[in-house]
Order: sequence, then structure tokens, then C-alpha cells
Amino acid sequence: MRLLILTGDHAATDPTKRGGQYNAEDMATHDAMVAAFRSFDDLAVEVMSDHSVFLDAMRESPPDLVVNFCDTGYRNIPTRELNIPAYLELLDIPYTGASPQAMVICFDKSIVRMVASELGVAVPREVFIGAEEEAEKADGVLPALLKPNAADGSVGITQKAVVHSMEEGGAYLAWMREVLPGCDTLWQEYLPGPEYGMGLIGNPETGLRALPALEVDFEGLPDGLPPILSYESKALPDSPYWTEIKFKRAESLGAGEEAALAENAKRLFARLGLRDYGRFDFRRDAEGRLKLMEVNPNPAWANDGKLAFMASFAGFEYRDMLRMIVDAACARVRAA
Repeated sequence: MRLLILTGDHAATDPTKRGGQYNAEDMATHDAMVAAFRSFDDLAVEVMSDHSVFLDAMRESPPDLVVNFCDTGYRNIPTRELNIPAYLELLDIPYTGASPQAMVICFDKSIVRMVASELGVAVPREVFIGAEEEAEKADGVLPALLKPNAADGSVGITQKAVVHSMEEGGAYLAWMREVLPGCDTLWQEYLPGPEYGMGLIGNPETGLRALPALEVDFEGLPDGLPPILSYESKALPDSPYWTEIKFKRAESLGAGEEAALAENAKRLFARLGLRDYGRFDFRRDAEGRLKLMEVNPNPAWANDGKLAFMASFAGFEYRDMLRMIVDAACARVRAA
């Protein structure tokens, strides 16, 4: 089988990365992924990161399957993430991961929250603040976590994103509007309890597997830093958010709780139209109730990412996880 693996554009500016560009740590995870795919004798693997040649290449020599690991958007523009699968659909080229429709829905966090609430999945209290609206609209929701309504890679979420007063919230909102002009904001109830990840691989019609749940270990953070997965944790290797946060098996979840999270994740997976794999993040509120934080339709595929950790908890090596994603896509395409 001829696979083409499409990643982000290594030569283009990327707002989710340190300094707006690919760095050594990004290339290390990329190389590990490529090596894992090339360890399979039955796969002919081509890797592409140059988006300037992607469109022509797909027309001229379409592969059997595109592994869509471009979670940065076409030419690293987040709002163009959906354009890649949309183009592949026009050419009738099968690909892994979410459809354009699912990407559009999941990119808008406020819509995801409404869908989850309709399904009976608990969500934090939240106020949507449009780009021209004032912080006073969120009066009464404190403490709060402020974040962009539509962004990837925790862009716009820093250690100061957790606010305890309207004054703090107003100041952070002003800062977000300075660095992200025109950005709509979610003023969300801050959930102080443990944070969990639930990963799924497969599809409802051909078999959907829930991986063992992950817990984010914030114990190593210095005092005074809020326990959140901020932009620093994903892009700044010299930050304690990068060096001190760990991932571990979610042993603090009861068996019934983990099963409930898996069931909620599967319901959201189906309702939002996710395909092949997905990740769902939950956190406990002050009373211990588990609430949905995020839905990730094409989650990070890196060997040091959450999904890889969850697969390892189930006894799978990194290469096994990647093959499971490919096999899930192939089974879905055959069943269509």
C-alpha cells in the first residue's frame, strides 16, 4: 500500500511553535514518526511537508491513502486545516482522520460545548465573549480560565489565563485581543481538579476502541503556577510547564468513572463525526464532578504525545498505534 504522510509545512511560519517555526524538538518527533511507519514492510511510505507541491502531487500521483498528520492547517494556517481533507475528497483520495465537517465543528469550542450538553455530557459553566464584547458579560463566573474560542496548540492560553477577579479577567482579555486580534473568547469556569485524557481509535461501524485513560501529573510544577496545559507546556522547552508536567495512567479514576468517560467520548465521537482516532479531555470541578474540556478530532500523533502514552498503557508500542490508525481508516473505506 502506498502511503503519503502529510505533516505541517516545515518551511512556513507556524504560530503554534516556539519562535513561529519548526524547532529541533519538532523535527525529533517527526523523524520518530517517519521511522515507525517505515518499519512496516508492507507499506511504501512517502513523507511530504512542502505544502507548495502538495496539491499538484495529489492530482498527478494519488497514493492509496493519505495519512493526514497535518494538524497545523494548509501552509500552517489553522483555519485551513479543513481544506486538506476537503481537497482530498474532491479527488476521491482516502485519508485518515476527521472530515472537513467535523473539523469545522470541533474548531469552534463553544459549539462543541453545546453538542456535549445536548448529549448529557457535563460541561463547565461558560460565557462566550465576542471580539467586540466586554468582560462584564461574564460577571459571576469566577475563578475562570480564559481561552480563544477557536485556536490550536493552546495558543492564547498562558500561566495567566486562570483569573480570580473581574479585574484580572479584563486585563487578560485585553492582552488576548492584542496578540490575537478579532479573537472570540471563552470565559470558562476553572476546574481545579485532576485532568484526564480519553483516547479512541477506530470507528463506530467497524469497531471503536477506548484506550486506558491518562492523567496529567502537575505535581512537579513550582508553587504559584496554575496546573494547566498552557502554551508554555507545548512550545517552550525551558519552561517548567514543559519540563515538570508528566503523563501517567489515570489510577485516580474509579472503574465506573473511566467507563463513563469512555462512553461519553464514544457518543461525542459519533455525534461530531470523528473518524479513525480522537482524544477527549476531561477535568474535575471543585465538587469532584467530571466535565468535558476539549475534543481533539486529529490529536497530536507524536511519540511523546498523550495518545501515544494512552496506547502504551494498553501495551501497544508507538508503531502499533500508528498502524491502528491506518488500519482503522482502511477498514472504514472498505465498509463505505
